[in-house]
Amino acid sequence: MADDPATVFVIDDDASVRDALDSLIRSVGLRTQSFDSPAAFLRQKPFDTPACLVLDVRMPGSSGLDFHRELRQSGIEFPTIFITGHGDIPMAVEAMKAGAIEFLTKPFRDQDLLDAIQRGLALSRTRNREMAANAHLNQRFEELSPRERQIMAFVVAGRLNKQIAAELHVSEITVKVHRGQLMRKMQARSLVDLVRIADRLGVHAEMQSAQRG
Repeated sequence: MADDPATVFVIDDDASVRDALDSLIRSVGLRTQSFDSPAAFLRQKPFDTPACLVLDVRMPGSSGLDFHRELRQSGIEFPTIFITGHGDIPMAVEAMKAGAIEFLTKPFRDQDLLDAIQRGLALSRTRNREMAANAHLNQRFEELSPRERQIMAFVVAGRLNKQIAAELHVSEITVKVHRGQLMRKMQARSLVDLVRIADRLGVHAEMQSAQRG
């Protein structure tokens, strides 16, 4: 088990199923929170820990598949395990296409669910780390001056210092100074690092605009 706290959210309108899942999940040392409806789940905010979702497919009102789709459209994404007592192949295919990590038909083996939960929590932890890393990258990028962003655009496009200097009508020494500053601010040790950072930030369009500016 990882040191960071994690939560398994269970949404099922059947109280006996919720109780059984709670007991099973807690038996392996995991924290769980159960809800009898999607609306009750949505009142649980913020979602700030690694988590996965165990979601019943068939519930009164919106189906589990519809709710999962609505969550993703609103930007709330959890690794999701669908459970159902009335599953079929088309439903399973739809769930997997929607991003589910597992589709289990009741009655299922306890270990199958627990294995899926562990995969979901591992995926959630990975996503959280990537989001945190990207947030730090964005913060560093925002600290660049307009000129540094402009020069970064040329650098990741493969331009040499003398070419950048000619484009911007400045001295090569000025370009070298700005380049050194942006490399330091972005914590890039090489051109390859800087290109990789630009890819992760998805800032190529903005940087191309900066080139033209």
